[in-house]
Amino acid sequence: MTISRSASPQPQTIPPASGYPAPASRGRIALIGAAAGVLLAVLWSYDFVDHVIGDNVANALLGHDAKATAIGGTVAGLVFAFVTGLAGTFTACNVAMAASIGPMSQASGGAATRAGLRSLLRPIGWLTLGMVAVAGAYGFIGVLLGDRLPQLSTGSVGGLPVRLVQSMVVFGLIGLAFAYLGLAALGVLPDPFARRPVARVVTLGALVGGFLIGRPYPLFNKLFVWAVDSGNPLYGAGAFVLQSLGNIVIVSAVFALLVMVTRGGLIRWLAADPARTAAVTGGLLIALGVFMVVYWDVRLPAMFDYGWFPTMPYNSR
Repeated sequence: MTISRSASPQPQTIPPASGYPAPASRGRIALIGAAAGVLLAVLWSYDFVDHVIGDNVANALLGHDAKATAIGGTVAGLVFAFVTGLAGTFTACNVAMAASIGPMSQASGGAATRAGLRSLLRPIGWLTLGMVAVAGAYGFIGVLLGDRLPQLSTGSVGGLPVRLVQSMVVFGLIGLAFAYLGLAALGVLPDPFARRPVARVVTLGALVGGFLIGRPYPLFNKLFVWAVDSGNPLYGAGAFVLQSLGNIVIVSAVFALLVMVTRGGLIRWLAADPARTAAVTGGLLIALGVFMVVYWDVRLPAMFDYGWFPTMPYNSR
């Protein structure tokens, strides 16, 4: 009598503490992401992003010199908040926005193949929820604390502006959080959001909202001072929420356009292979996290003669 043997099933490479199947080359993905983050920190030009793009866009939309013209009233302040947020679109938070699509495509499951645009709007909505909660809370608290915040200080310590010390601490911690989430998505580290993709995206949004806590952008500083001078914490909360919303409008529109042009193909492509989702999400988050840590905690101190960092010819320092 012949005994048939069925082929034993292949084991799935799912890390015990992760909600994603592990990509086969997760080590290589992590190294490529880290290298991309370092390269971006070297190439990044704050003069171009803050002044050439940011200032010119804000001036064009407001119809006057955004830095030189005083904010005239509550409505003008709220408009200023949204416009300057829009002018600051080209920042690292856009990478975080892209990285949020991966986790939510996993949560959408089969729905992603039936309603691409709706599946895209869901992660944008969850990201916005986390972002608005943190931005609004900081605006409210910031008005109450006022000049006691290092972010509004005009002093310096050891030749380093106090407001930039706050930037270094805040962005360094946020960068480490992004890098950890990226490594967790790849299955290298334990994942606190295993099988909870919505919580992951809300957390990403909260981290993006936390960018305001360290942002040294001159137009944001002007907005912050106006909010403190108003003495109304509700104005501060509303202005900071509008600043954050302005930051993601263009990115949201671009993603929506991509989904419509591809008829949901972008979401289906991610949802079809969870390991691919992990690779995209992990790689982007690691690149963003490494960029933030290197830029704010290595390159920035080097600008004030604390250590050394390579300077591109198009950067003043």
